[in-house]
Amino acid sequence: MKIKDFIKIRSKEALKNNKEESAVILLLEHILGVSPSKLYLMMEDDIAIDKTSKFDSDFSKYLYENKPIQHIIGYSTFYGYDFIVNEDVLIPRRETEELVENILYLYDDYFKGQDIDVCDLATGSGNIAITLKKEEEHMHITATDISKKALDVAKMNAKKLDADVNFIEGDMLNPVLGMKFDIFISNPPYIPDEEYVESLVKDNEPNIALFGGEDGLKFYHIILEGVKPLLKEKAIIAFEHGYDKKEALTKIALENFPDARVEVIKDLEGKDRMMFIFVGDFK
Repeated sequence: MKIKDFIKIRSKEALKNNKEESAVILLLEHILGVSPSKLYLMMEDDIAIDKTSKFDSDFSKYLYENKPIQHIIGYSTFYGYDFIVNEDVLIPRRETEELVENILYLYDDYFKGQDIDVCDLATGSGNIAITLKKEEEHMHITATDISKKALDVAKMNAKKLDADVNFIEGDMLNPVLGMKFDIFISNPPYIPDEEYVESLVKDNEPNIALFGGEDGLKFYHIILEGVKPLLKEKAIIAFEHGYDKKEALTKIALENFPDARVEVIKDLEGKDRMMFIFVGDFK
């Protein structure tokens, strides 16, 4: 059977079971050990029987045992880097890649090759902190998380990807009290407590990293009400947030930083997703 036909059949099976077609490609790339571009060039090739057997064995765990593909293969690709993931950390999302990309743009615009101090609060797998360090060596990065298990995963990822990141365990701002940062980043839990979350996510990813209080804004309040002493005279606060929280989060930001410039950027789907708060004299 040609690979293109194999993908078509398995994609229909995924849809029939209310699963994502993209999982077929992710798993097949892993089984064949090829990149997305290489797989595209192989579409007319025949797929080996042993590969179909291994694929179907793993695919059944996704379809019928409610296991994320990323947990089955053991990693998730983020910004071109493969991050170890398991039940102790969130699986990195595409929207967060956009947050990282925009932070790198802002670094180029405002810091232009300077050494700066960066904090990534609630780091999870370490995907934001490690990617920033890999992409910009002049960033000196501290990453925190309340979960020791999450930090263990993040440390494994830093070692695997050869990234020099300072990891500290602790709750919210407490681990970095007394420190000062040029850029302060957080992708905190922001799903409202009672909002529906599909079982594939809720049953496999840490709920502590998903839910952000009654309105999903609990942790933004904590950060914005306490972060001022941790910022240098000129600093940027960067958030990922729920698509419908622009107005509410802008209000919180300006209550705590009335003289700041607040910008919200849409993600590739056209949803309000990233907030940047410019504190100090940014020209």
